[in-house]
Amino acid sequence: MKKYCFASLALLSALNSVSCLAGGPETPAEPPARKAKLELVTDKFISPVNMAVPNDGTNRLFFCQKEGKVWIVQDGKLVAQPFADVSGEMVKINAAYDERGLLGMAFHPQFKKNHKVYMYYSAPVPNPVKGLNHKSKLVEFTVSATNPNEVDPKSERVLMEVNQPESNHNGGQLVFGPDGYLYVGLGDGGGGGDKHGTIGNAQDLGTVLGKILRIDVNGTPYKVPADNPFVKTAGAKPEIWAYGLRNPWRFSFDKANGRLFAGDVGQDKYEEVDIIKKGGNYGWRIMEGYHDFNVPAGADKSKLIAPIHEYNHDLGISITGGYIYRGNDIPSLKGLYVFGDYNGKAFVLVPNGNKWERADLQFSNRPNENMQILSWGQDAKGELYVLTSASTSNGFKGAVYKLVKD
Repeated sequence: MKKYCFASLALLSALNSVSCLAGGPETPAEPPARKAKLELVTDKFISPVNMAVPNDGTNRLFFCQKEGKVWIVQDGKLVAQPFADVSGEMVKINAAYDERGLLGMAFHPQFKKNHKVYMYYSAPVPNPVKGLNHKSKLVEFTVSATNPNEVDPKSERVLMEVNQPESNHNGGQLVFGPDGYLYVGLGDGGGGGDKHGTIGNAQDLGTVLGKILRIDVNGTPYKVPADNPFVKTAGAKPEIWAYGLRNPWRFSFDKANGRLFAGDVGQDKYEEVDIIKKGGNYGWRIMEGYHDFNVPAGADKSKLIAPIHEYNHDLGISITGGYIYRGNDIPSLKGLYVFGDYNGKAFVLVPNGNKWERADLQFSNRPNENMQILSWGQDAKGELYVLTSASTSNGFKGAVYKLVKD
């Protein structure tokens, strides 16, 4: 999300590990722009920051409103009552701008049988102390036995609580992988430059901040998969799957092959897209994109995994990670990584050998020139949605659009 604390690179190993040299890779000529049309799904609530689908055959789309409610659109119509409301358990959200809130949601792979759903939101600390802003809560709910469009609020079960030193860089993405495990994104704890701790949180395996975690929710409160990469590393949090991330604001699995793509929000100069690998170190705060940021003496940068793409702040301000398009409605997007930026620009990455080349994604009927892209969604058929906000004379207005053929 938007930040308010605001010699070319040789191609090396097949694992995309790099000795990150200043200047980044040579910039190839951009491939031609792709096009899509935006079809309105709903504009009845502000701040749609996450979309989830239960894959239960009910044709329902679920949207997290940052202010604490989950709304359902079923067969093109907004259900009148929210599916869930955790606003009373959250920190008070700043109406003008706040990175805290209800940030993520995912349905259990066996949702059709067990009716369980997971959410990630920002909660107050009962006795706040200096250096502690709030805590991020990962919780489980069970759907009401009498109403399939509502969770039972009394069923809330806390899986994890993470202390957050600042109000920003909260991550919040929840995705179940092809392996059935839940992947959880956490930012570096906020502020500028990953200033917490001697080496920054993102490089510290002793904290879950600045990481993507992998857990088994079928436990009390959860279990750590035995094949997680740092289970046997002394002093490391065993939940960690990958590290060295600043704020992985939205990641997703490719439906075709299970690759994990992440958009990691940069500091003042560069935004990046990563393919996440088991145990990988993605460089922050040593690197920002391909570039040196805060390199400690004697650092071995050859073990860092480079992004597959970066762009600078002449083009954008804060990346919003997306999806590899695997739907059928827009053939020109097949196999491309679709993503955007908080400033409202949308892009695709086109695979070309072992490179990914960026092209513009143009919306033919863009409804609002100051539209901000908050997130993306993918339905059970692989079709994509863009979740937006726009400032108007009456305040902020949220809207969700489906991408359809132009």
